[in-house]
Amino acid sequence: MTDSAPKPVREIRINPIVPSESVLVATARGMRPKKAEAPAPRDTRGHVETCPFCTGNEHMTPPVIAAYPAEKNWEIRIVENLYPVLGDDRSNPNLTFGLQQTIDGYGRHEVMIDHHQHGIAIHEMSEPHLALLFGVYRERMEQLYRSNSRLRYVLVFKNFGPAAGASIAHTHSQVIATPVIPDNVQAEVSNSRAFYQKNHHCIFCSLIDEALTFEATIYDRESGEIRRKINVGQYVIERVGKFIAIKPFASRYEWEVHILPLAHQSDFMRISKDDLNDLARVMRRTMARLDAVLGGAQYNYFLHSLPHDKNSDDCAASYHWHLEITPRTSIPSGFELGSGLFVNTVAPETAAEKLRAVVLD
Repeated sequence: MTDSAPKPVREIRINPIVPSESVLVATARGMRPKKAEAPAPRDTRGHVETCPFCTGNEHMTPPVIAAYPAEKNWEIRIVENLYPVLGDDRSNPNLTFGLQQTIDGYGRHEVMIDHHQHGIAIHEMSEPHLALLFGVYRERMEQLYRSNSRLRYVLVFKNFGPAAGASIAHTHSQVIATPVIPDNVQAEVSNSRAFYQKNHHCIFCSLIDEALTFEATIYDRESGEIRRKINVGQYVIERVGKFIAIKPFASRYEWEVHILPLAHQSDFMRISKDDLNDLARVMRRTMARLDAVLGGAQYNYFLHSLPHDKNSDDCAASYHWHLEITPRTSIPSGFELGSGLFVNTVAPETAAEKLRAVVLD
């Protein structure tokens, strides 16, 4: 290793939002011998005759739930998932036998066809279209919450690429409404509530403030050498209007990025029409940076917003909605699955620097 080469990082970082979730940043691990893999091939065709999500094949999907702007000339189309993980076709009572307990798998599982073009990527979509897409997310969440009081959480997410769980190449998102709050969301809500009760401030807002204003140099007590230097904006990937894209200090995935509103807002369904335009722009630019660095990223993204249940009624001041983007560049190992400790082989500081360095039009 030359003097100019960065020193390997090997440290456990604690997620400040969910302290029980730790990440082992081990950059030397990324230098271990492994077979080089070419980027996953991407189907970039505009239309595929056999694709059920392409225009002209509407008869191949379940009946349309909604279409935007209209069914005949749709840009976004919502249908029921043919293979739902939850459904509203039955309602069985909850069961308890011994230590075992079941909750009825009641809910909704829908597919949102993001665009009429088969192989278009998020960063290739126009900003007006992305603003429409996020507006449709908001509208569908509102409709599902109103449809049944048993639904406690609506999750919007997208799988892109086989490694991310996408079974159909045509660009699409999914919406799942459940009678329970997902454990990771509940952990965020509970911990942010505890932080607010102690500090009277939203922890997400505090992290944004730190990303935009915090600077520090940490020295070794014995030698006086610099151990860590944190610069203002070191973890900021994009800032557009009322939104910011940040590389988490404790990133679970090598190229993970979170998008948050700069002003405090707990519920995504409160976003204004004007703010949708800023969100669309920061999303397109962030995804373009990831695509440029990774050369065709496979990824998941998911929207975490305040749950709609009575136990979360007092969390509007403490919780902050956000979009998490998690490119899938590695497969979890036995250590990660067995320990619950994520291993990240790219220092978040290095990843953020590379993403910022991309020159966009």
